[in-house]
Amino acid sequence: MEVRIEESWKAVLREEFDKEYFARIAAFLHQEKRDGKTIYPPGPLIFNAFQLTPFDRVKVVILGQDPYHGPGQAHGLSFSVQDGVALPPSLQNIYKEIAADTGCIPPSSGNLERWARQGVFLLNSVLTVRAGSPTSHSGIGWQTFTDAVIKTISDRKECVVFMLWGNYARSKKPLIDSNKHLILEAAHPSPLARGAFFGCRHFSKANNFLIASGQTPIAW
Repeated sequence: MEVRIEESWKAVLREEFDKEYFARIAAFLHQEKRDGKTIYPPGPLIFNAFQLTPFDRVKVVILGQDPYHGPGQAHGLSFSVQDGVALPPSLQNIYKEIAADTGCIPPSSGNLERWARQGVFLLNSVLTVRAGSPTSHSGIGWQTFTDAVIKTISDRKECVVFMLWGNYARSKKPLIDSNKHLILEAAHPSPLARGAFFGCRHFSKANNFLIASGQTPIAW
């Protein structure tokens, strides 16, 4: 698998790409394609979060689980969908919380590239999925890679905000140095959480922390 990834990420993750588990991920994806399976996001977009948010610019990390498995949705950014695609329920709730928390009304599009370009690293723990089959690639090794990504950010950067929503994302907390970074935890924005996400105020808390640490806040 050709890894199309931004240069600063390539530098800090070089050792991961050379490891055996990463070769196994590539082999699995090639076999899926040979078997005629459709994989989301499309190949050039698998590392889209890395492309749009270089390592040097990461200020906030929002961790998702795995990509949307419907056609035209996933484009390599957690919780984000491509322009013209209906807002998924979790993203609808994220937008509601932003409006209540900051007073800003988010745009109608669910494309979060505007966040990514400001330093919001929208990382899914699993980077691919088979069409129509949620979590179908959760056992192929992606978590080993993305755990290394989270730990690299924690170890090599200062004053990053990590937003951990739901039990799965919160399980990654041990990878993060809470003495250097701000860890914000909340219920998942999914409707299945029955509104427990609302009132977390993560977006204003993140911006207050960024300002206090001399960084530019995010225009949510």
